[in-house]
Amino acid sequence: MFENRTEAGRRLAAALEDRGTRADVVLAIPRGGLPVARPVADALEAPLDVVAAKKIAAPGNPELAIGAATSEGGVWQNDDLCARLEVSEAHFERERDRAVEAARTKAEQYRPGGKVPEVAGKRLLVVDDGVATGATAIAALRGLRAARPATVSIAVPVGPPDALERLEDEADEVVALELPVAFRAVGAHYREFPQVGDEEAVAYLE
Repeated sequence: MFENRTEAGRRLAAALEDRGTRADVVLAIPRGGLPVARPVADALEAPLDVVAAKKIAAPGNPELAIGAATSEGGVWQNDDLCARLEVSEAHFERERDRAVEAARTKAEQYRPGGKVPEVAGKRLLVVDDGVATGATAIAALRGLRAARPATVSIAVPVGPPDALERLEDEADEVVALELPVAFRAVGAHYREFPQVGDEEAVAYLE
């Protein structure tokens, strides 16, 4: 159990230092990933930026994610769920394009000066406040991988074993502090888990 996102970030930073992890750029998944990523970036003495991602909504159910897309164009599709819901290719492509555009708008809002960091040949570390299905994280990792970094790793305070196992197929390294089998939701593993507003999120980048 973590007190809050900042405390989780400090514990995550300590674990990464113990492992000897190095990063040239730390990329938070906003908004909840930014309070966690700030202590990590400080500890690793790396610049902090963002990789924004948005879920791809199921037909008739905007709250149900059938995939995710990032500002960098990375996409993950839940093939099993799409098949079960009989999601058409046209629907997925339409929602994917909307998600990419929304993620780009969000990234520009957070990114100081709107400048995209140069990541080719660099060691990247993606940080979030936790993973549930892993959809957003997978999309983020794929989008970054397309930019040809040296490595792409991910670190989170908490996530279920099955989701973290999926991430191992996408990342060079996966670091998680807690891997509860009886996983309910990311917020259930924090004593304080308020929503992070846009103004607060941007402040972590300054």
